[in-house]
Amino acid sequence: MTGLSSSFNSLISISPFTYLFFLHQLINAFRFLMSLLTVERLIGKCSSKQIAQNNIDKFILQRGTEIKRTTLNKDIRNPRTFVNWCREKRYLNGSIKIRELKEEERPVKLLNDAQIKKLMSVAEFYPTMKIRILLALGTGLRLGDIESLKIADIDFGSNYITATSRKTRKSMGSRPVSTAVMTELSRYVCELDSGQEKLFKDNFSYKRWRKICQKAELADLKFHDLRKTFGSMLAQNGISTAVTQRLLEHSSSRLTNKVYTNVDPVLRRSVEQLPIEQWLQK
Repeated sequence: MTGLSSSFNSLISISPFTYLFFLHQLINAFRFLMSLLTVERLIGKCSSKQIAQNNIDKFILQRGTEIKRTTLNKDIRNPRTFVNWCREKRYLNGSIKIRELKEEERPVKLLNDAQIKKLMSVAEFYPTMKIRILLALGTGLRLGDIESLKIADIDFGSNYITATSRKTRKSMGSRPVSTAVMTELSRYVCELDSGQEKLFKDNFSYKRWRKICQKAELADLKFHDLRKTFGSMLAQNGISTAVTQRLLEHSSSRLTNKVYTNVDPVLRRSVEQLPIEQWLQK
């Protein structure tokens, strides 16, 4: 009983982060298993020695009729990991190539100036939501990072915010913030209770967010679209991809360009700069 008791005490002393890590690993293992079961369902049972290129091609073709291409690529990654492991252990005969399929580029959700003004106008009646929206549009911070902000993280003298990304677990250090955003933040903080540490006393309300979006006639708007709008606005104003990538804290410039930057207006502005009218003058 003593050993069992000590084991139980050790278990309950594990930090929440460790629990989340093991839960994440368990979910990944489950997804991996489900992908392999899907392969078995479509191409039949076979040993690693029997896996051939035609089996893989058959799986991709048949699975492609059941799900979207984006989901199919997720299903491709797990068998590819398995095949690479078999190759390392020399359980495979011959070389097998498994490549992800090209996905159609989806348009970036981007708010224009009129939509932003309307959104901010509606949010005026909800002070904490207004500040959250302003921070997302003005800094590109993720919702989780905004929610974890403390008043001590804000340097009103130098116009900086220090935030640690809950997604990447990395800190950008001092993030520059525009004077206009800092002015609104200062007004908001001045009205908070003395001794309050967190920037927001309440939790983010999805119900209130949907209500604001409906009143602003933006029913399908997601809070993360504000972060995408931030990245797109930077690109449209001539800010380089490297700077935008740094502010969004992306590990890859490809992600910045593909998902968060609406390049259409940038391309339009570029071609409009060509002196076509001068060329046509007689």
